[in-house]
Amino acid sequence: MTSLLTVTAAVPALGAVATAAVPAARRTAAKWLALAFSLATLGLAGVQLAQFDPHAAGPFQLTESHAWIKDFGVRYELGVDGIAVVLIALTAVLVPFVVLAGWHDADPLETHSKRWRPTQGFFALILMVEAMVVIAFEATDVFLFYIFFEAMLIPMYFLIGGFGDRAGERTEEEAAAQRSYAAVKFLLYNLAGGLIMLAAVVGLYAVTAHQLGTGTFSLQEILQARAAGRLHFATVTERALFLGFFFAFAVKAPLWPVHTWLPNAMTESTAPVAVLITAVVDKVGTFAMLRFCLQLFPEASKWATPVILVLSLISILYGALLAVGQRDIKRLIAYASISHFGFIILGIFAMTTQGQGGATLYMVNHGISTAALMLIAGFLISRRGSRLIADYGGVQKVAPVLAGTFLVAGLATLSLPGLAPFVSEFLVLVGTFSRHPVIGGVATLGIVLAALYVLVLYQRTMTGPVREPVRGMPDLRVRELAVVAPLIALLLFLGVYPKPLTRMIDPAVAHTMAQVDRTDPKPPVQANDVEAAK
Repeated sequence: MTSLLTVTAAVPALGAVATAAVPAARRTAAKWLALAFSLATLGLAGVQLAQFDPHAAGPFQLTESHAWIKDFGVRYELGVDGIAVVLIALTAVLVPFVVLAGWHDADPLETHSKRWRPTQGFFALILMVEAMVVIAFEATDVFLFYIFFEAMLIPMYFLIGGFGDRAGERTEEEAAAQRSYAAVKFLLYNLAGGLIMLAAVVGLYAVTAHQLGTGTFSLQEILQARAAGRLHFATVTERALFLGFFFAFAVKAPLWPVHTWLPNAMTESTAPVAVLITAVVDKVGTFAMLRFCLQLFPEASKWATPVILVLSLISILYGALLAVGQRDIKRLIAYASISHFGFIILGIFAMTTQGQGGATLYMVNHGISTAALMLIAGFLISRRGSRLIADYGGVQKVAPVLAGTFLVAGLATLSLPGLAPFVSEFLVLVGTFSRHPVIGGVATLGIVLAALYVLVLYQRTMTGPVREPVRGMPDLRVRELAVVAPLIALLLFLGVYPKPLTRMIDPAVAHTMAQVDRTDPKPPVQANDVEAAK
């Protein structure tokens, strides 16, 4: 038994408390403290990766299990598989860059109303989100997972509503009203999904209590009992429970048509908080589809697959089409993310090893590429004070490094070969084609649309004559380069050598496929047929 998983989640939580306790007058100390704790968490995530053996027997490693609420069968139970460990690493990698990128986003801003924003609170909330996301990835007790799945909404609500974007020609009252609307919409949508999931969690407990004699939320106990024939879900019951879980995860993901909170939340947030939303928090939804929906409810997952594939396809095309027509840079990136999440969910429910492996890899690569694009866009917006695409032009002539890194991040977003997202998107499409060729064929239109919205965005903002408000715009500074350069390097490295991730992911995907009782479809032409033809 080890406590490494607990420590990995506890360090950012302690960092949040320590950062919040820093006196308001010492806000620079609060920033450095938050950065130190985020780097410590990154180090612990690295230890997890080093200790994790992708070829070890059993689905989970580094496990911890302690009785918590005995009367209700709730346990403090943690464990990681290859999918969880790479997503914890993604979270730990991104949060230090979020802290660095938001270094001045919460500095006190004195206005006519003399209102000040607590700097230490901003960074404490970021660390608290990190702690809750990490333990959600680690939890193998369904009730424990649910607690942190819902609890992470609270710090995110305050980050969106209390530390929103300052760009745009708006009065303080107008900006506050729009931030409040975005934060409340985010909270209500996700709470609605969470309440439906809570009913399903209670239903799961009732079924296990009836059939096993003692109710349990332990994922491992449930899977073992089902494998031994001691637990069986009636078809109607299993499908109802699956829908309760899936709806909550689809809202978090987000999947069309329960996606509408995301564009508002990302647009009204600061760029680092927008990264926290789409690159970190939303991954909990797609991760949970793999860990809980497919493994707990295999028959219902196969039953719901045709509808989910169609919803994923709509998300891909709808998000891409709306991204093409956007005039707001951050809103464009938000709709692009909806399209990318459509690809991730498509890969999960393609029910092939290539699809699910590609979907997991896509979660990581989308997190890195979207973080790079959104943070560079945030640096751009902070210089001009506007999110509107039409307010830019000729930036590459006055800030070539900013424009160059923006181009690389944009090309990664459209999955250019040689950059990390290409590998994962290719695997998703191959996995989908092998079982659902029509769905896979239509989904490729999302690639064409991605090229359109990314290249048009770059053309309108970075090329052409230098607009007067852009003239004199400074290039990336040292702190900003420290944020952007590692992300670009990761996109390049994982684009040509994804094996460090795939060797972790593939065994976990194989386990998930076994739980769902699915195998990859055989190719239409067998090897012996080829030999016979010769």
